[in-house]
Amino acid sequence: MDIPRDLLQERAAKALRSLQDCTLCPRHCRVNRLEGELGYCQIGSKAKVSSYGPHFGEEPPLVGRYGSGTIFFARCNLGCLFCQNYEISQRGEGETVEEEDLAAMMLSLQAGGCHNINLVTPTHVVPQILGALTLARERGLRLPLVYNCGGYESLLTLEILAGVIDIYMPDAKYASEEVAQELSDAPDYPRVMREALKEMHRQVGDLRCDARGVAVKGLLVRHLVLPHGLAGTREIMRFLAQEISPDTYVNIMDQYRPAFKAPYDSRVNRRTAPAEFEEAIATALQEGLHQGF
Repeated sequence: MDIPRDLLQERAAKALRSLQDCTLCPRHCRVNRLEGELGYCQIGSKAKVSSYGPHFGEEPPLVGRYGSGTIFFARCNLGCLFCQNYEISQRGEGETVEEEDLAAMMLSLQAGGCHNINLVTPTHVVPQILGALTLARERGLRLPLVYNCGGYESLLTLEILAGVIDIYMPDAKYASEEVAQELSDAPDYPRVMREALKEMHRQVGDLRCDARGVAVKGLLVRHLVLPHGLAGTREIMRFLAQEISPDTYVNIMDQYRPAFKAPYDSRVNRRTAPAEFEEAIATALQEGLHQGF
């Protein structure tokens, strides 16, 4: 974390105040979460954590030898009908935690040898995370911070995080507003995602790794290939290559499976075919990308 201690505390206080009229994410629910009012994410003044621990299934630059120190937050600001973690994101399974608890988790992951602190689905709990970071940093937290999100981010919130987050890892889910509305209840997702990724890259640049191949700073983008080309892969890859950087590290993922409500929707009720994934890889190369995959 490059940010000075006093400025980190100031950012944490500013983020916490924003919960009085919540505009943390692009939905702008404007509820008073400090008084128990609930918006789209269904989280009030305290974060909920479903689990935490070293994770070895993330991208190689995050996993290294000793794993990525993941903290999975309950709930989400997107309503993806195919979410593979729907028990956590949609049903809210997890335990309410204080900032002290969250700071202790971060320090425990560091003590266990993890290469980073990987904040999974953090958007709606940024104030709680920043509050915990002020405590953890005072107690010796020194690992890079990974902001592992769905790509549906507010520029104002990202500005608060400038200098705090070392590695941004957003999804780039859809190129189409219609598909974004139907599959994730967010018709403005393509525009919001593009603006957010530009700001993330402005803050941290292309992904950089140390001599061990472990990521220390930069942008890492995930793109899940969907059946029938619903994700708009070519448009996404062209955007990344031309408007972010041709050196953008992109994880093009083939693990789509019909979870949650997807089995009941004919557009997404099957796995991605091998040919669809191969076409996505070829598309990324054609558009000028070369990192990750």
